[in-house]
Amino acid sequence: MTDTKFKPHRHDPSHPDLQRTGASERAERVTAVLDWGVPRLRQLPWRQTRDPWEILVSEVMLQQTQVDRVIPKWRAFLDRFPTAASCAHAPLADVLRLWQGLGYPRRARNLHNAARMIADQLNERGRFPQDLDELMALPGVGPYTARAVLVFAFEQDAAVVDTNIARIFARLTSSRLTPRQVQRLADDYLPMGRSWDWNQSLMDLGAAFCRPVPLCSQCPLRSTCRWSNAPAGSPDPATGSAGVSVRQAPFEGSDRQARGRLMKALNSAPVLRSDAARLMGRDDLTAGRLVDSLVKDGLCWSDAEFIMLPS
Repeated sequence: MTDTKFKPHRHDPSHPDLQRTGASERAERVTAVLDWGVPRLRQLPWRQTRDPWEILVSEVMLQQTQVDRVIPKWRAFLDRFPTAASCAHAPLADVLRLWQGLGYPRRARNLHNAARMIADQLNERGRFPQDLDELMALPGVGPYTARAVLVFAFEQDAAVVDTNIARIFARLTSSRLTPRQVQRLADDYLPMGRSWDWNQSLMDLGAAFCRPVPLCSQCPLRSTCRWSNAPAGSPDPATGSAGVSVRQAPFEGSDRQARGRLMKALNSAPVLRSDAARLMGRDDLTAGRLVDSLVKDGLCWSDAEFIMLPS
């Protein structure tokens, strides 16, 4: 039988920060984060559940979308698709209509495909995917999302690394970090048996204080943060560190905006190909290219006359 427990990497003494930081200081940092975070956790609806489907939906929606926009969409989506099977059996068009407003509709297509795989596994094995390899085999699920489901649904001992957490470790160690180094540091700091509290607290700390423009004076890690205590003007090690997101290109006037206009129109009815350029605010050549890209992504279907959502 496959062991479904996640086995994180533990203690990588080759990393410079672990050579400089003793176990007592790491323990002090962990205690500071938990003491600050647990009493102050943001009241987010997906934190009130351990249902893996509900957690997966939240994590996919939160990719590149702000929390405030996700909350009402998450609730509406789960009202319509409370289980993976209910999503799997629905037409992709229905999933895309509910997704409208969140952007990046490829995520909706991937989630629909993932729901089909999950429903098959539920039928075959009687359980939701619950180890790292099974979860990462789902469409649109990468290392972060897979670990997030392990932690937030199954409360397994795993360390998640999102952009906020990567920023914290880069500044805490005053090092520009590779993806492997960030994950190994996160694994090493993980307090076994407290993964849910730890990961949620660390994400909240990143959102509250360790922002792109940080609020170091209020951070519970300030006293042991190497970058915060470095000489004034020291380069920010989070800039250029793996896993730390960079500012996106402006949405206004972008191809993403034009594609979104067409997808919104398709929610109501098929669109004449001859109307696509007008709806997207593009010339005919650009509109044709964007329609072709949507078709290639599986987000719409087109013939010589009409464009429509997939069945």
